[in-house]
Amino acid sequence: MNTLSDLAFFAILVKAGSLAALARELGVTPPAVTKRLANLEQRLGVRLLNRTTRTMSVTHEGEIYLADGSRILADIEALERTVSNSRAVPKGLLRINASFGFGRKHIGPAVSAFRKRYPEVDVQLQLSDRPLNLADQAFDIGIRIGEMPDARIIARKIASNRRLLCAAPAYLKQHAAPTGPRDLQQHACIVLRENDAAYGSWQLSKGKRHETVKVRGTLSTNDGEIALDWALAGHGILLRSEWDVAPYLRSGRLRQVLGDWALPPSDIFAVYPERLNLSAKVTAFVDFAADRFKSHLSREDETGHAW
Repeated sequence: MNTLSDLAFFAILVKAGSLAALARELGVTPPAVTKRLANLEQRLGVRLLNRTTRTMSVTHEGEIYLADGSRILADIEALERTVSNSRAVPKGLLRINASFGFGRKHIGPAVSAFRKRYPEVDVQLQLSDRPLNLADQAFDIGIRIGEMPDARIIARKIASNRRLLCAAPAYLKQHAAPTGPRDLQQHACIVLRENDAAYGSWQLSKGKRHETVKVRGTLSTNDGEIALDWALAGHGILLRSEWDVAPYLRSGRLRQVLGDWALPPSDIFAVYPERLNLSAKVTAFVDFAADRFKSHLSREDETGHAW
């Protein structure tokens, strides 16, 4: 157990669910695990876990340590894979889950290019209107947009992305553009029902100011392409990902509104349920996706858009 870094030790402890379970997994005594945790907490000067004889829960400080630590461990492992230049040949079945919109437009073409490079890998791509549980449904990789709900998920950012508010010039010609979040309540808003987000509630922030606005509109849908078509036709204001609307903003078919207000994060990640002993096919696809979308990791064009 001494060969484990403190970051790795804490990550596998949380995943194991109890001190006794981790002791069994590592083949050591429970007191050894307890002592290791106590030494770690003493070194950091904070409590990472609340624990009784039967239960264990992660403290706020522990969540921070786990979240940032997981990203650091993933970066270290990615670096070591690059340095070691493993000769393992990607092969076998690779199962990927992604959302309908981004999956159709970007992951489908990426899979096509990946398959040409790695002909021994068979790929099953399943699109869904909400993220599927990778472990329960035997997926190797998920493509996720937005904040990760569970710090224990292993995630690698492959592209930057923002949520933006926009409308067609024809709509803005008839209706004065909003100057603040509350003005949205006086506008026709195209409401998109996605994942488990509160229906019709848009969250905006500007510095220390945070506003949650319940918007209304005569058109709503659970399909992003339909919502985008309605916005282009001038039916109202749409909240949509930058990857989808950036081309229309550049062409002038859409205009951004309330551009000085930010919406919840929506960067794009490749996620996978296991960190240790990743198969060559998983490693190859994550690296391939990161390379394919690397031009979208920063906003370098003249309009400030990454897409």
